[in-house]
Amino acid sequence: MASIIASLPPPLLAQNRRNTLLTALPKLPVCSFKERQNRVAVVVRATSKSSESSTSLSIVKSVQNAWDNSEDRIALVGLGFAAVVAFWASANLITAIDKLPLLPSVLEFVGILYSSWFIYRYLLFKPDREELFKIANKSISNILGQ
Repeated sequence: MASIIASLPPPLLAQNRRNTLLTALPKLPVCSFKERQNRVAVVVRATSKSSESSTSLSIVKSVQNAWDNSEDRIALVGLGFAAVVAFWASANLITAIDKLPLLPSVLEFVGILYSSWFIYRYLLFKPDREELFKIANKSISNILGQ
């Protein structure tokens, strides 16, 4: 659920009294307080219960389910700690490689060559794109165990 709360002074809502915004204003949920006599408060809420929710919500639910199992709590904390350590170590490794005089340029050139080969091999022609989709779908089904 997302919500937006706006408190605007009346001159920002309409410049003159003949504006059509003032006629549409009573249709909105308006709440005025004595200390804010010259202001209008508008509250807008949007809710969605569609099946098109993001995968991050399912990840959060799976983490909550894993946290609810008492024997998995230590493993979950250890996995989180290992992820933080791995992120810190990889950031430091990239910083150390960046400080070397010639290696970043060589790695950049290798990356450009590999990207060019990948585009030529898999993305340039339609049969090759179909082959790439088949490989990707096969890998996904292998990972998911289907």
